[in-house]
Amino acid sequence: MKSYNHFTLFEREILAEKLNEGKSFRQIAREMDRSPSTISREVNRNFSKTKDRYHPWRATVLYIMRRKKCRRSFIVESNPELKQFIAECLEKYWSPETIAVKAKEKGFKICFSTIYNAIYSKKFGRNAAKAYLRRRGCRKYARNSSEAGFKPEHTIYERPQICEEKGRFGDFEGDTVQGSPGKGCLVTFVDRKSKLLVAFKSENKVPENIRKAIVNAFKHSDFEMPVESITLDRGAEFSDFKGIEEDLKTSVYFCDPRSPWQRGLNESTNGMIRFFFPKGCDFHKITDEDVARVVSIINNRPRKCLGYLSPIEFLSKKCCT
Repeated sequence: MKSYNHFTLFEREILAEKLNEGKSFRQIAREMDRSPSTISREVNRNFSKTKDRYHPWRATVLYIMRRKKCRRSFIVESNPELKQFIAECLEKYWSPETIAVKAKEKGFKICFSTIYNAIYSKKFGRNAAKAYLRRRGCRKYARNSSEAGFKPEHTIYERPQICEEKGRFGDFEGDTVQGSPGKGCLVTFVDRKSKLLVAFKSENKVPENIRKAIVNAFKHSDFEMPVESITLDRGAEFSDFKGIEEDLKTSVYFCDPRSPWQRGLNESTNGMIRFFFPKGCDFHKITDEDVARVVSIINNRPRKCLGYLSPIEFLSKKCCT
């Protein structure tokens, strides 16, 4: 049995010529090496009753339109409860992968790629990708870091082994999230083990103000934990690292120049923060309450690396045990 192939425009033009010659379906089928039933279906399906003829271009257009409609419907369209659950999770800014795992816990069966497809197909609103996805539907872009004009006292290669193994709480990776030039910034720190985020505003990137903002960030954190170590990039704003070590009673380690992947967790978390505070925003107009709200959202967001617990839940369970 031969495999079936759809009619092409060229074949339809030949079919139209043979029909105009008055040949029967069986004659045409033999000459085109097709089944008579195939010829019959093609003509009956695309025959124009108003003009009483078969036109190859009209038949091709109708074929293309039917092919676009001939696909499986989205599972979210046939399950209102699942669609409502996904919509509620998107409003919490959860990723489709996290939503898929949490949906299975509630008895739903769905793949995260299906959720992405539903979002891009506008099943959750016309601007759902831009409103809820971390990168707002755009591709990931590369980041660069610059080398500052100061010599660090400790490098990332001198960090204790327990820090490398994420064997304790209190080992933080830090950086700044900048707004428009001269419009302030955030200092952000993420615990390597629990993924807990602490952040605070700074009026500018002057080292003295950055130092004060770092102290305030840990002072206003939801969880109190010792600051065992801090890993930073070589930005000039961290040149007062000795003052930071003195204030927080800790050790500061610096990454290699232009090596943001050595603080991958902090870079990833800053990407989450950029969703709420995009490039070009004015941090002078953003209140401390706004920053605290965003930090709370991120710290209560389930993470795959924590077994789909949020950093707050992870810390609470560890504290209880």
